[in-house]
Amino acid sequence: MKLKLHQKEPHLDGDIAITGSKSESNRLLLLQALFGNFKIKNLSNSHDSQVMQKALASKEKEVDIHHAGTAMRFLTAYFAAFEGRETILTGSSRMQERPIGLLVDALRELGADITYQNNEGYAPLLIKGKKLTKSTVSLAANVSSQYISALMMVGASLPGGIEINLIGQITSVPYIEMTRSLLTQLGIESSFEGQQIKIKPAGAINVSEMVVESDWSSASYYYSLAALCDTAKLKISSYKKDSLQGDSVLAELYQKLGVKTTFEGHAVLLEKVDQPKPKRVEFDLANSPDIAQTIAVTCYGLGIACDLYGLHTLKIKETDRLEALKAELTKLGAHISVTDKSLHLEGSTNFQSDVTIKTYQDHRMAMAFAPFGLRASILFEDAEVVNKSYPDFWEDLHTLGFKINEV
Repeated sequence: MKLKLHQKEPHLDGDIAITGSKSESNRLLLLQALFGNFKIKNLSNSHDSQVMQKALASKEKEVDIHHAGTAMRFLTAYFAAFEGRETILTGSSRMQERPIGLLVDALRELGADITYQNNEGYAPLLIKGKKLTKSTVSLAANVSSQYISALMMVGASLPGGIEINLIGQITSVPYIEMTRSLLTQLGIESSFEGQQIKIKPAGAINVSEMVVESDWSSASYYYSLAALCDTAKLKISSYKKDSLQGDSVLAELYQKLGVKTTFEGHAVLLEKVDQPKPKRVEFDLANSPDIAQTIAVTCYGLGIACDLYGLHTLKIKETDRLEALKAELTKLGAHISVTDKSLHLEGSTNFQSDVTIKTYQDHRMAMAFAPFGLRASILFEDAEVVNKSYPDFWEDLHTLGFKINEV
């Protein structure tokens, strides 16, 4: 499906209810499968969370998680410890290009029986579930925090718990802390000191209900809209001031881009403020790389130069997000360069109109570029890709006054 987002007058006012966090939802779904006995409220309606639910309920030998990277990492660990269950875990062609070897090596160190069906280090995987009796493992920490979270959660189900020794710089620490916090809420003890994580074996789970906070990554697109407006008063829900999500740093970062954040109960009020624009901003996004695309587009739309660092994990996402950003922003008239872990954008307002943005089977490419519709009319290939994390996205933009046509 190809959509055209028509340029809109730069004024926004409205209320948007955003689905539960995909990150929290998929962690809680795995913990529910491991330990049961609790309900989940405000579960994400994202494609990824639907895939996760379906996979956990499946009795089939082959489980296909399509594009869902979180599900691939979490389920690899889950099925490895599922005694007596034999599973072929596979995904889309892009998923079969995303490395999984570090996690498989770590699980094998714990005693798991996992073999590669095609290419070494990549899905599909043949997983013969067994009782994992070892409890100590070492893992490179600079690739994906999802590997670490997968081991933490499944480790809580092992007889001796788990001790994870991390090697190198630790990526996306807030996502590790999110996992720890959810374990704590379920009564599972843990510690994270220096380069070592320890998870004690779970006892009885006495929690009856867990509530998922709305997704801060999805909130980023409304921060971008507010920043690119002349006037904005947007209320988005439901959020916590003391969030578990690393992307909640948006509230701090967007202050520099002219957006004021006010917490009102479980809602966040975003307002455009009249302040001098910086000529250049510099952000380290090592703990929140999923908002890099949004920030880059915001800065270009504002005519602000930016340098974004800590982006090394973006090359192994749904697409190589750094190269994708470079290609699509260049179409819009930007002067941009990237390395394997950073992005550098020069300030410019030489905006091109009616450009078609390629989405690369990546939900964030579509949603990050959508706010640019306040600067110029813009088109999107494969616009339905937003279903991966935020199925209501285009409908919510329509309620804010955007004219959207299928072309």
